[in-house]
Amino acid sequence: MVFRASPVITAMTRVILASASPARLQLLRNAGLSPEVHVSHVDEEKIESTLPSITPVELAQLLAQLKCEEVSRQRTQLPDGKVATDEIIIGCDSVFEHEGKAYGKPETSDIARERWKSMMNSTGTLHTGHHVIYINEAGRQSAASATTSTDVTLGNLTDIEVEAYLASGEPFNVAGGFTLDALGGAFVEGVQGDPSNVIGISLPTTRRLITQLGLTWTDLWHQTLTNS
Repeated sequence: MVFRASPVITAMTRVILASASPARLQLLRNAGLSPEVHVSHVDEEKIESTLPSITPVELAQLLAQLKCEEVSRQRTQLPDGKVATDEIIIGCDSVFEHEGKAYGKPETSDIARERWKSMMNSTGTLHTGHHVIYINEAGRQSAASATTSTDVTLGNLTDIEVEAYLASGEPFNVAGGFTLDALGGAFVEGVQGDPSNVIGISLPTTRRLITQLGLTWTDLWHQTLTNS
């Protein structure tokens, strides 16, 4: 009879997602990670309103960094007085650029409707800023950041389709007012670049940043199993 050793789960680096986006969370889960969600509550609209000359790329990166740094501050001020260690904090923010204008989440149906009328049958660029902070076992921090841009071509929607999409509520939760991985995917005619970036977080970019900080992406997959 052959006896198999029971797997032993070894300790692993905790992954924190500094975003309330269900799409980002699902992407990371599908890629093998098990992030904890800690929302930063950074006021994106207020920040944008104070920087009228900022470019869409700069805005996406700035908001990603501010979200990540805010959650990092929260993690260094835990209720029990301890400081979180051996953690990766991932912050992201997306901005859709069309004809030189930056589009975040549309606030009303009227805004979303007008945006779709201007965006149909054309190509824009989805910029996602990424900022990653690693808190090592000694509590010291290091950071890496990058912005990834992907061109997105949108199709021509009928008035009925536009109204149905607005009624679904989906456009109000995402930059640019459309998605690739849900109802809006049928309205996207083409993507040039990283498709995961359009969903909200570039997986290749995130892996590169984590590698820059001295960690190995595959070590973060769910859990590490070894034979005892």
